[in-house]
Amino acid sequence: MTKKELHPTVVQFKEFVKKNPKIVLEVREGRSSWQELYEDWYLLGEEDSKWESFRSDAQPENKTEEKKTDWMSNIFNSVKRMDPNQVQGYITNLNQALAAIQGVISQFQGSSNPGQKPSNVNQPPSNPFTFKKD
Repeated sequence: MTKKELHPTVVQFKEFVKKNPKIVLEVREGRSSWQELYEDWYLLGEEDSKWESFRSDAQPENKTEEKKTDWMSNIFNSVKRMDPNQVQGYITNLNQALAAIQGVISQFQGSSNPGQKPSNVNQPPSNPFTFKKD
């Protein structure tokens, strides 16, 4: 098999990207495409002010705001992928576990008076998580 050689400008752009690894993050986060960045690099050159934010010594301006938006986008993406029936099952299991814990606690509270039974031992605890289906 013959290996196809890249155009010299593509090789130069790859070297430029290796020198400025923040460009890779720009593409991975979806803010730009490789094609756009290559065209800008080809037309503007390496010394243009556009590339200042990608230089290794440049500090990100709003790093805390980026983290907040990344966190929120992760939460929203997770909510989108959730299966409502599976979530309902988890809530039901949690409800049963809490009811069991409440039952054990009520038994220990009742043992402080040996001659008197607590009135709520035989009654199941009320359901704190009532959800109705749409």
